[in-house]
Order: sequence, then structure tokens, then C-alpha cells
Amino acid sequence: MNPESRTLAASRRASILEALRRDGVVRISDLSERMGVTAVTLRRDIAQLAGEGLLHRVHGGATLRAAESPSPGARPFDAVPESTRRGAVGMLVPSLDYYWPEVVRGAEDEASARGLRILLRGSSYESADDRPQLERLLDNEDVCGLIAAPSLTAPSAAATIEWLSTIGTPVVLVERVATAGPHRAVVESVVSDHTLGAAMAVHHLASLGHRKVGVVTSENSPTSPHVRRGWREGCEAAGLDLASAVDVAVPRPATSGWDAALDEVLDGLAATGTTALLVHADAEAMALVQRAEQRGVRVPSDLSVVAYDDEVAALFTPALTAVRPPRRSIGRAAVSLLAARLQDPGRPTHRVVITPSLRVRGSTAPPPA
Repeated sequence: MNPESRTLAASRRASILEALRRDGVVRISDLSERMGVTAVTLRRDIAQLAGEGLLHRVHGGATLRAAESPSPGARPFDAVPESTRRGAVGMLVPSLDYYWPEVVRGAEDEASARGLRILLRGSSYESADDRPQLERLLDNEDVCGLIAAPSLTAPSAAATIEWLSTIGTPVVLVERVATAGPHRAVVESVVSDHTLGAAMAVHHLASLGHRKVGVVTSENSPTSPHVRRGWREGCEAAGLDLASAVDVAVPRPATSGWDAALDEVLDGLAATGTTALLVHADAEAMALVQRAEQRGVRVPSDLSVVAYDDEVAALFTPALTAVRPPRRSIGRAAVSLLAARLQDPGRPTHRVVITPSLRVRGSTAPPPA
């Protein structure tokens, strides 16, 4: 921070403390209008002053420390009915039509139980910069914390994570893990153990007698690296042959190169003797089964298939055995983690990892004799 910026910051913080000594309580919305400063900047100032023991942070503003007395007539936040002190949680997810709706529902359930509400915004997996969306959520004075799944592959990803670590508002990442600051401090997060989920699928197939299990992953999904790592670990633990097993990343369904990618997978099965596949995600698994049937490969008689995600796998024919990430639990846990941080700002950083489940259906069977 340059000297001019430091002077401005010191002046703002002095003004905040002066208003507190006069009124006993300040609201960010009032300060923002009076001082011509964004709510994000004021939250950062209040967070620093609270860290220095000069005030007490509350939802929407700050009060004097308990040892100090407000001026006569001031109404401290603790005197405000609890129902009016509970605010909103800003939530940013990369999709509103696949995987994430169930995460959002879980968050809404937990928020409602805690007297909070969710303000939802959608981004995209191809987003170049999630920060503008997050800033718009923070502009709402009711927002007391953020739950976010920002793109970690975007050019701006590192800068966005660094910014989130400085805003003075609690942040919980969902299905993302990141660090920030010079010491690479871990950002609070809730994630599915996708690596374990993929390994569970491999162990299921190995228990049926399959000795060569392949994997098909989606090129652009942030989950794919974890699924592939779990596949490798599961195969190694079960003593399966990895040297020639099918290992293919495919584009999104119906995009350029899609049909050729399916044929590459099926050609690989025939060439290597692979008898089972773990496929991420449901749409890819269903399309692969259909293409296999067109080429005379029967599921599960000739080929066993396990889908990863279980959004619609049970609706297909045959119903697909699938790994189901704990989507609703992820949403619930994110809100719980955020609420705990609001109640105790000094608690250690938590990283919550939740285990997926395996749903065995009609697409897996012992390998052909």
C-alpha cells in the first residue's frame, strides 16, 4: 500500500471510531453513504479495527467494545430484535442447471433453519473473472458472508482468491480448495472427497472380478483430476493393470470432436481388453452406453459402467451404477461453517471433507467369461 493509500485508510478508520464514540453503534450502509466509500472497503476497515481490539464487529456494522459505554440514547445492536439482526449469505455457483441446484437447496435449508437467507448468483465454468459478481453480492448490506465456487483456472483466479482473503467478510469455498497470502493460508472450504468416491467405484468393479478398469473424464470439469487420481489409486490398491487400461478425456457432449471421442474410447476397450469403465459424468456415461450398444457392446454383459455424479443416472436404461457426491450436505455444511465463523471470528480455519456414496444399479456385473 502506498503512503497516500495508508493515509486515507487511517483517516477512514479514525472516522469510524469517532462515529462509534459518538453514537455507540455504526452501520456500514450509513457509513458508506456518509463517507462515499464502498461497503467492501468499510468491512475491511472494521475487520482491522476489530483485530486491534478497538471495536466489536456485528452483522451490518460495529459496536463499541463491551468495556466501553455508548453515549446516552444510543441503541446498541444487542438491543435490536434478533430477527432483524440476521441477514443474508451471498452465494455464487458456476452453474444453475447441473450439479449445483442440489448444493444450493442444502444451503437454503440450513440457512432457513438459522434465520438466514441465500442470495444466489450464477457464474459459469468459463468465467474469466468472478470478482464482479462477488462484489455485487457484497454491495447488499444484508450480506454477512459469502459461499463461493469461483473458477480456479481463470487468469484472474489467484487475484480473486487474494481479494477474498482481505475483504473482512467470512468466506467459505464449496468444491474448491485454495490458499492466500504470503504464508499460503488455507481458505475455509467444504468439498466432496471425489478421489475417494472414484476409488470406491474401482473397488466395486474389482470385487466383481474385473481386472482392467478404465476411466473417462470430462476435459473441462474441475472434478475430473480428482476422479482420475481416485481411479489410479483404486486400481493400484486392487492390483489392477494400469499400463494399458483406457484413460481418455472427452469434450462436452455434442461439441466438436464428441463422436470421435466416444469411438476412441470404444476402440480402446476392444484393443486393451478393458471390461469396465468409470465415467465422469452422467451425460458422458449415458452417451457412451448408447454408442456401445450401437456397436454391439452390451451393458453390463460385455461392459460394466459406473457413472460419476448421479444426477440422472438412475433414470437411464439400464439404470447406471453411480457415485453420488453429497451435494445437499455440501450446501448445508458450507452454511454451518459460515455461521460458526460469524459466531467466533477467531476460530481456527476449517476444511470439511464429505464422503460420496456408491449406488449399485443395473450397469455393473461380473466380466464376460
